[in-house]
Amino acid sequence: MCPPPDNEAELPPPIPSGKHYLTPAGHARLSAELRRLLHEERPKVVEVVSWAAGNGDRSENGDYLYGKKRLREIDHRVRWLTKRLEDAIVVDPARQAECGRVYFGASVGYVGEDGRERSVTILGADEADFARGEVSLLSPIARALIGARVGDVVNLRTPRGVEEIEVVAIRYPAG
Repeated sequence: MCPPPDNEAELPPPIPSGKHYLTPAGHARLSAELRRLLHEERPKVVEVVSWAAGNGDRSENGDYLYGKKRLREIDHRVRWLTKRLEDAIVVDPARQAECGRVYFGASVGYVGEDGRERSVTILGADEADFARGEVSLLSPIARALIGARVGDVVNLRTPRGVEEIEVVAIRYPAG
C-alpha cells in the first residue's frame, strides 16, 4: 500500500465518478460501432448459428459453438456500448469558452524535467489512444494538467516519483 502524500493540497481534484466524457467525434465512433454490431455483424452471426443448429448434433458442431460464443461477445459489447452512450456527457472542445486553461479536449504542450517538449490531447477514457498522443481524462498527466495555464509548472506523479512539468502551449480544435 502506498503511503499517503505529504501534502493533500498538491493532489489534483478528483474526476466525478460515473461521468463519462466524450467528444462529439468519440460519441459518433462508439455510436457507429453499436449500429454496426446491431445491424450488420449480429444478424450475420445469428444466420450462421440458425443454419448450424439445423445440422443436428450441436455438441460437436464448430459453427454452432463458435457462433454462440461470438453472439455472447457481441451482446456483451452491445450492452456495454449502450450503457456507456447513455451515461456519456458529450463535450465539444471547440466550444471551450476559456481557452487559456487546460480542460477536456485540450492539446497541451509541456516540457519535462529532461527538457524535452511533448504534447498530449486530453480525451475521454473510451476514446483516448496513447499511440496518437491522446490520454484519458483520468490519467495522471491529464489530472496534473487540468486547470493549468501556459507558464504554470505542475507536479506529475509518476512511478519514479514527482516530476515537475511546465505547460508551454494550449490548443483547442477550431470550431
